[in-house]
Amino acid sequence: MKKLSILPELEEKIYDLKIEADVGLSHITTYFPLSSEEKQEILKEMDQTKKSPVEFKSIFSDDISQQEWLNSKEQIKKRFRDELMKID
Repeated sequence: MKKLSILPELEEKIYDLKIEADVGLSHITTYFPLSSEEKQEILKEMDQTKKSPVEFKSIFSDDISQQEWLNSKEQIKKRFRDELMKID
């Protein structure tokens, strides 16, 4: 994944992103849904506010609190990576 110019705490919530040459940032996939404020922060820092809309998707649909994320992020990431390995 490309290094972003955003807070590391926000960047770690991102699983993948897609940047297209003609439109810039086009798609962001996160582990869990981001808040409106988090989305706006990303768009602002990526200077994407006046460009094409960015599609936000999440792998898991549950909303979790910041504290839940902090307490379980490493387990969540590891479990997801392990599940991907089983697909191969």
